[in-house]
Amino acid sequence: MTDMTSLLALVGFFALCFAAASTGAKYGPDEWYRTIAKPAWIPPNWAFAPAWMVFYSLLAVAGWLVWREAGFAGAAVPLALYVLHIFFNGIWSPLFFGWHRVDLALIDAGAMWLSLVATIIAFAQVSATAAWLLVIYLGWVTFAFALNLAVLRLNRDRLDPLASKG
Repeated sequence: MTDMTSLLALVGFFALCFAAASTGAKYGPDEWYRTIAKPAWIPPNWAFAPAWMVFYSLLAVAGWLVWREAGFAGAAVPLALYVLHIFFNGIWSPLFFGWHRVDLALIDAGAMWLSLVATIIAFAQVSATAAWLLVIYLGWVTFAFALNLAVLRLNRDRLDPLASKG
């Protein structure tokens, strides 16, 4: 593998991760979000973008490390789990912010968490460094799941999609 191939692959992994991130840019906090109840321990809005930049970067580098070690054919299952995780990550913002479906976003956050754990286990077989980069990110995904759950609990009556159809 040439250095140029490796560099292009790294750029590709970043592009994939930041494509998922772009849904957060399109579907971000709006007036609805400002009016719902949130737990006291929620970070300030400005903290989310830099945190996600770090975590998407860790995700991209981890995927690239696994690819560099085993290639697409040699790491087909780990990389398939990785792409599945990125899919779940990418649909969370449209569910939560776009459709205001905090319940479906919570289910997605659970799928995101589970797919990330599976990815970490699979990556560990190929690259311990890649797996550890994702363990750091798992802490954030766990926190995000808890935050999503807290928002759902605090707004259960208001967010029930069937309540308004009475």
